[in-house]
Amino acid sequence: MRFRIGHVLPLGYDLTGLFPAGPAGFHDGALVPIDVGLELVRAMLRDHGAWCRLEVEGAFTVHVGWDQHLYIGSSRPCEEALTRTRALGLFPERLDTSPYDFTPDDPAYVQRPADADFWARLDWTVSAHRAVFLEEAFGANASRWHRLTRDTIETVRSRLAPRSQLAVWPDLLTDIDTAVAALPDKGLVEVIWEDQDGHITSTVVDETQFEAATSRLASARAGGVVSMYAGEDLPLFTAVLPYSDGVLRARWQTEPTPSDRDWAFLKTLRRGQVVTGRVTTIASFGVTFVDIGGFTAMINIPELSWRHINHPSDVVSVGQEITAEVLDVDMVRERVPLSLKALQPDPMLDLARQVGQIVTGPVTKLVPFGAFVRIEDSEDGFEGLVHNTELADEHVERPEDVVQVGEALTVKILEVDPARRRIALSYKQALAVAPERHRHA
Repeated sequence: MRFRIGHVLPLGYDLTGLFPAGPAGFHDGALVPIDVGLELVRAMLRDHGAWCRLEVEGAFTVHVGWDQHLYIGSSRPCEEALTRTRALGLFPERLDTSPYDFTPDDPAYVQRPADADFWARLDWTVSAHRAVFLEEAFGANASRWHRLTRDTIETVRSRLAPRSQLAVWPDLLTDIDTAVAALPDKGLVEVIWEDQDGHITSTVVDETQFEAATSRLASARAGGVVSMYAGEDLPLFTAVLPYSDGVLRARWQTEPTPSDRDWAFLKTLRRGQVVTGRVTTIASFGVTFVDIGGFTAMINIPELSWRHINHPSDVVSVGQEITAEVLDVDMVRERVPLSLKALQPDPMLDLARQVGQIVTGPVTKLVPFGAFVRIEDSEDGFEGLVHNTELADEHVERPEDVVQVGEALTVKILEVDPARRRIALSYKQALAVAPERHRHA
């Protein structure tokens, strides 16, 4: 039913968030007593009429719209209510759905819940930044701020209002001059300051009030300025508090931060999934970064190839499109390691079938405990170790007493361990089997 109302004010609150629990509110789906509900509706119409909502899931809905109309929905038949309404001289209209129901600006965007992953990320963020600020919004234009440290996270968490929207911001500036300098020439900003007693206050001001805001910041212990315009000064990440059953019943729509968008994308990934992306950067420290649907994943050098490589550019190049396997999805650090080699057969498995064979290859490196020999005819061929005990029948102090780097050596393949990436070779056993092949290229 929709009724025409003769009074409405420009501000509005979602009363489902302002009255979250207790005998006059909602808790785990409990109904609001009729007399309390009526008083809340009166308050909605009298004080904060536009875009107010009073709801009990599956039972009833009261919405005050921007056009001075009231929508009332009920899970029970409304014939008696219709009759009484007409008797009052009002004009009810039957509607299947509320025209003032919540419609997100981006239907594809899913608000992040303040779940275990969120709190783990928040804890990690606090550890990395030492302190951050949490903005708790429990209604339109109604919020409070909390400084978070490792010691205060759980205390603050226990006091948050259900259905609140949470926004995590960097710590306030202790350099007040820098905070004041952040005030623009004009526009709408939110000024946050922490007084000498640790109390945190915020207010929204425009250029006509900047002088008063500067005065407040001047006496503060720390402060900050946040633009109220979309796309400017986004928080680190946001979330909405679910109920104890883990269900999100609050309906908020905010501009998603880069971290929020990353979270939404990460929720679509799973370990072992095959993804396609484009190489964007090859870092100086060897990590390859790949864009997979707007998120930057990474490939460490060992995951580029089953064979030894000196640099990622031996395998990939910037701009190249590649297909890789997701090794893990780290929701806390928002990292996704990929593997290029996981989608390729391990050539060492073929080599394992050659155990016992005699092969010849160059000595590539000498170490105190033996010599490495490349046993495949290619620059990136696998190398195996000839331990000092397998270089000669007599005791060998130093491998260079028997062989030199670059020298061709005939060896017997003793063992191939693909899991540990190890190949064991023997020169003396090869010599015993085929002495005529002793040291030839």
